[in-house]
Amino acid sequence: MTRTLLRAAFAAALATTLTAGAASTAAAPVAASTGSATADCTGADAGHAGHEGHADEPAAGARVRPGQAGSKADTREVSRSEQKRIDARTRQLVQDRREGAAAAGNSIASIPVYVHVMVGRGGVGNVTDAQVTQQVAVLNQTYGGADVNGAGRNTGVAFRLAGTDRIVNDAYHQDKQSAKYRAETRQGGRNALNIWLVDFDYLGIATFPWDYTRQPRIDGIRVQYSSLPGGSATNYNLGETATHEAGHWLGLYHTFQGGCADPGDSVGDTPAQASPSTGCPIGRDSCTAPGLDPIRNYMDYSYDSCYTTFSAGQDSRMDQMWAAYRA
Repeated sequence: MTRTLLRAAFAAALATTLTAGAASTAAAPVAASTGSATADCTGADAGHAGHEGHADEPAAGARVRPGQAGSKADTREVSRSEQKRIDARTRQLVQDRREGAAAAGNSIASIPVYVHVMVGRGGVGNVTDAQVTQQVAVLNQTYGGADVNGAGRNTGVAFRLAGTDRIVNDAYHQDKQSAKYRAETRQGGRNALNIWLVDFDYLGIATFPWDYTRQPRIDGIRVQYSSLPGGSATNYNLGETATHEAGHWLGLYHTFQGGCADPGDSVGDTPAQASPSTGCPIGRDSCTAPGLDPIRNYMDYSYDSCYTTFSAGQDSRMDQMWAAYRA
């Protein structure tokens, strides 16, 4: 897919995606939602009380790592009204973007990745350089349509490892003082994906692209270190937690955003989904709208082994979000 799109093409595609999403996802629920629709991504531009004063305030129903009980939260919810405001703002930003306005080198086909390994007492969490390299390879495989689980959509999004650092600090390893350690270690600009590897109750937490201008020092994703390829997180150790979280960083919601109701995940070709999936429940159909739940989509909560793809609409949305907020 061509990543250098003209202003008119962006505007037309964005209007189609953001309006089609509302039409295709509205439906009456078959099964009640069991959790938040934005459990591992940050909030919108409206005022809110954030995690340590930031846009990471947990909401309800996050996907937690194996062995953690209950329905934990990892960000606040994004309301339907906020979601609509974000879509409207994105449309305007894309329409206003002039040809050639993107910073040199800010290509979605070559995203620099900085990995920060937060090492705990006794060396716990000190993943190898090989695991870091494998994690970036998994990002490229999953966004390139070459998942080991099966062929998916090649989005044209690509990543390159730009740097790795290791910080020995037990508090940081446990994700304490997260705003502080992220501000101290973050590298690159708005186009740079920073990944902090920590040990916490969640599999991952991400920031949204529209929050970058307000809080650039904490922009990026936090990932459970044991979810890297070959890690110890049962059912979540193929490295695809990072794929899921990077999807949020690129502007995607969960496929179950808002349950069966309009505007869903603001993408027109992901079937409506009432609640997160667990495992790989083939044939699950939680809404009365056409289509089975997209359990193989990276933005659901399925096992790593179940994931295979993004949708065409999600592909288009990532391009548009990049043009509006990260280019």
